[in-house]
Amino acid sequence: MGQKVNPIGFRVSVNHDWRSRWFADKRSFGDFLAEDCMIRDYIKDKARSAALASIQIERAANRVRIQILTARPGVLMSAKGKDDKTLLLDEMKQYLLKKTGKKIFFQIDEIRDQDANAQLIAENIADQLVRRVTLKRAMKRAQKTAMDLGVDGIKMLACGRIGGAELSRTEWMKEGRVPLHTLRAHIEYGFAEAKTTAGLIGVKVWVCKSEHYQPRTQKRRNSHAANA
Repeated sequence: MGQKVNPIGFRVSVNHDWRSRWFADKRSFGDFLAEDCMIRDYIKDKARSAALASIQIERAANRVRIQILTARPGVLMSAKGKDDKTLLLDEMKQYLLKKTGKKIFFQIDEIRDQDANAQLIAENIADQLVRRVTLKRAMKRAQKTAMDLGVDGIKMLACGRIGGAELSRTEWMKEGRVPLHTLRAHIEYGFAEAKTTAGLIGVKVWVCKSEHYQPRTQKRRNSHAANA
């Protein structure tokens, strides 16, 4: 089963939580689900350069709280242009308020180890493929950076017309342990698509982290601050 299902859905209620947390009856369930998809698609399209890892949604009565995990929170807090002082976050809030008719609340959380986050790694590799960087080079760089941060293992897979080849093929790379069948293992999963001139190339990334995982770079910063 571990090789055939989404590793996040496979581990919900074990060590992963739902990305949408609310209750609805049969009549409103479909509307809420479509609304959640609309919210996620809009935020991802509007804040492409903010390196969004995940968007979690909670509902209570007539309020919607959106938690955004991002590696660049400054992009969401910045103004749209030199002459326009409106923040990107305020613009998104006003748009979603008109579309849903509900009060919107944003919570921005920063990710300090973006090179060890599966979704951000997948998007980074996809961006490099669009810029015509070779796949093996992008994978090796991502693999080395993630392992240096202290993850237990990482697995990457790409499928499509890699390098502009006539036939589609699959390439993968793995280092460390990624036990997809072990439910108690903390597995992060990310997926991204690279829109190249030869067609779409799908990129999947699995990252295994221990229970007491802390990025090694963060430890160095703390020790440096203590010495200072």
